[in-house]
Amino acid sequence: MAKNYKVVIIGIGNLILQDEGVGVHAVRALEGRELPPGVEVIDGGTYLMDLLSVIQEAERIIVIDALRGGEKPGTIYRLSPDDLMGETERPLSLHQVGLLEVLGMARQLGGSPQAVIIGVEPKEISWGMELTPEVQARLPRVIDAIFEELKGL
Repeated sequence: MAKNYKVVIIGIGNLILQDEGVGVHAVRALEGRELPPGVEVIDGGTYLMDLLSVIQEAERIIVIDALRGGEKPGTIYRLSPDDLMGETERPLSLHQVGLLEVLGMARQLGGSPQAVIIGVEPKEISWGMELTPEVQARLPRVIDAIFEELKGL
């Protein structure tokens, strides 16, 4: 019997730190848009550990987050978890548990989601509820990138 393809789109970030909230702004921009069956959109906030069971049950996850890659603000990156393996910083507390750790835990619990990360180069990560103009201008392209990932599912 064919299993229903379950895709979870997760926007992560902190809305009170300007461009750090780009993932949450992106999933909010998806509200009201028609999505393929079996696609769930989640505002993941800043604590991915709360989403462990959702990630474990998914077949595919698309994560949108701010990502410093050294390019100009608003640059959009498409990465796999393996692309992030060079990161040397590890979380200091459960509040800082990162995507790689949550994916690893999901796999240990029997899940095997395929994951893609759509990262957006931030300009400012400081107090403020609005995205910078550079990142805000790229939000439609972030949404396009999400829909590109959904094609063919």
